[in-house]
Amino acid sequence: MSLPNRTSFSTADASAQIDRLREALERADAVLVGAGAGLSTAAGMTYSGARFEKYFSDFAQKYGIRDIYSGGFYPFETLEEYWAWWSRHIYINRYNVSAGQPYLDLLHLVGERESFVLTTNVDHQFQIAGFNRERLFYTQGDYGLWQCAKACHPRTYDNESTVRRMVREQRDMRIPTELIPRCPVCGAPMTMNLRCDARFVEDEGWHAAQARYAAFVREHAGARLLLLELGVGFNTPGIIKAPFWRMAAENARATYACINLGEAVCPAEIAQRSICIDGDLAEVLARLRA
Repeated sequence: MSLPNRTSFSTADASAQIDRLREALERADAVLVGAGAGLSTAAGMTYSGARFEKYFSDFAQKYGIRDIYSGGFYPFETLEEYWAWWSRHIYINRYNVSAGQPYLDLLHLVGERESFVLTTNVDHQFQIAGFNRERLFYTQGDYGLWQCAKACHPRTYDNESTVRRMVREQRDMRIPTELIPRCPVCGAPMTMNLRCDARFVEDEGWHAAQARYAAFVREHAGARLLLLELGVGFNTPGIIKAPFWRMAAENARATYACINLGEAVCPAEIAQRSICIDGDLAEVLARLRA
């Protein structure tokens, strides 16, 4: 389904739409959640402002970096500096963090229903909150995984123990040289398992999760399926948004729901079976749970 001819809903409709969504949840045979960066932002996982200053003020002063996202692309001159940045980046967003309240509210709302989560988020919040890992598909990678920078083989590696050492032992925005991770196969530097170019490694676990997601979609093709899209923008609409619109169009029993501040829209073709809530995700999920 194409992106033009979208229908939007005003913020004045929010209360009525929340009531409709609560009813749709109760009626649904299954729930397919599609989660984007907006959900983690609503959970307090912000990448700029006070949180950035708290953890990266030294990097901001020395390198002129202004937020956590752009810092991930900074051309550090040495791997010691690169991993000083990235170990902190990983630590505060993956290991030294608890489950955000919106994730806990969502877990409560989904409850024991047949469900699956498709997400572009890489911060592990769903698993920290207690979602079944067999019902999750992280399409864009995971802060907790490394891969060969050259993608010489299709395997990823857990990084927690080394990341914790990097954070503990770094000085002056540099890690000890002996902690630089290298590929055990070709000896090249390791890098994050995050989809940013054609060398992103889709390992055995990634493909298994993709297969489970595809099976869920097939099994519920004609069911009363609630397609619940949370905090998904238009940067990569082909991963969640467009497929959800297509599934809603092809299944007359499906309901499409979108919660996103400023971007709660749907195609006109499915407007009658859509629930679009232009509002704060944390507030809306809390109201749904109440």
